[in-house]
Amino acid sequence: MTTPDWVKHAVFYQIFPDRFARSGQVDHQEEIDLKPWGTPPEEQGFQGGDLYGVINNLDYLDDLGITALYLNPIFASAANHRYHTYDYYEVDPLLGGNDALRELLAAAHARGIRVVLDGVFNHASRGFWPFHHVLENGGDSPYVDWFEIEDWPLRPYSSTAEKPCNYAAWNDLPALPEFNTDHPEVQDFLLDVAKHWINFGIDGWRLDVPAEIDNPPFWREFRDVVKTANPEAYLVGEIWDEAPEWLEGDRFDALMNYPLLSPVLSFFGAETLRDYTKAHLTFEPLDAEAFARGVEEVLNLYDWEATCAQLNLLDSHDMARAQWIMGDDPTALRQATLFLMTMPGAPCIYYGDEVGLSSDGDPHCREAFPQDEDDWDTDLLSFYRQAITLRHQHEVLRTGTVEWLYANEHTVAFRRALDKREAVVVFNAGTTAATVDLSPDAVLSSALSPAWPLDADDENGLHLNGAPEPVTIPARTARVWVNEPARS
Repeated sequence: MTTPDWVKHAVFYQIFPDRFARSGQVDHQEEIDLKPWGTPPEEQGFQGGDLYGVINNLDYLDDLGITALYLNPIFASAANHRYHTYDYYEVDPLLGGNDALRELLAAAHARGIRVVLDGVFNHASRGFWPFHHVLENGGDSPYVDWFEIEDWPLRPYSSTAEKPCNYAAWNDLPALPEFNTDHPEVQDFLLDVAKHWINFGIDGWRLDVPAEIDNPPFWREFRDVVKTANPEAYLVGEIWDEAPEWLEGDRFDALMNYPLLSPVLSFFGAETLRDYTKAHLTFEPLDAEAFARGVEEVLNLYDWEATCAQLNLLDSHDMARAQWIMGDDPTALRQATLFLMTMPGAPCIYYGDEVGLSSDGDPHCREAFPQDEDDWDTDLLSFYRQAITLRHQHEVLRTGTVEWLYANEHTVAFRRALDKREAVVVFNAGTTAATVDLSPDAVLSSALSPAWPLDADDENGLHLNGAPEPVTIPARTARVWVNEPARS
């Protein structure tokens, strides 16, 4: 299989649009009552983040080192998360409408930043016009076969154990009627939506719960339609477990790499983990050997092309924030983040993690990005910038092969190799210094220079002269050495 080359070198930033930045440039917002910015997210409602707000913060994102955006749904919806789509061809007016997306694409692309949208194609909303047509006309509606109706009359506002929803609905929620994706007209509609926005200029789709459309031929045609419109478009699916059948070259380029997230947080946050589970993800302390084994299993799941295109994340809008899971330990977050920057696959930062946002899962993890920089963890933000810079400077850290060199107690070491380029990466997650004695054939280059920390001096280099030397890593730090010059 082949995957878009740009993804392998990208650093993504996930934005929940209603909570990232309010611009004051959306006329429609001035006509209605919005929640004050920073209102506790459990109150729900709309706080007024919009796409012009994203545009206004592109300098910030560019300075952070971001090269791709993944936006949660932006199409017209009656929910702040916009997974309740009622018009697939219109950007929500609260976000600025289609004109705002057009401006965002132009401004982002001018900076070399790609934009990937969230595609919610297994269900719509009860406000979606074909479903509304069925509500009004019953079995006489020409759109009745777009949905799976069990009996009449429809009960769009009632769903209890005694009186369940009487049509197929996602998670049995009446507000979310499921598409009958076996119906040709529905397939044609969804394929046209996919092609329409690729032609509009977006750079790919993140597909919401795609496994709930159990129709491989549809997804193969979906890929063909998207890739015909733009061969470099990125297709990444939200599947929370191992799913090799989706990455055989005929459906998606990659998946959201939740299986990698679990061992990463469990190792680097081992001393401070909260009792937290999400879906099938569990977080229990791991030692170095179990961590290395778990990561190796994930790296071996897929074809190397797909592995290098995986969307690697530590958290998302669907779960607690990483720092919260690791007991509000910013050092653990730093190490976990740096680890993603040294792994194959595109790292994805959930908005606000870089300034210290920490909270339990939905809805708490969907809080507003703090406007006041006094509320930011600026040391953490500086760390994120440096870690992203490290990744951008060294291609070997993006697409080089991975070989484990050492795993003992709280310390791991691995080698990345790309042609004659090489990097050695060591993490010490323990509370005391650790000495790593590499095997004689572990390192091929005779001289590796320090690359991390970025301000490391050459006296800390690994000048091996054909034989590795023991290296001592201070507690809860990492070291990276490379044999290639940094790319500015």
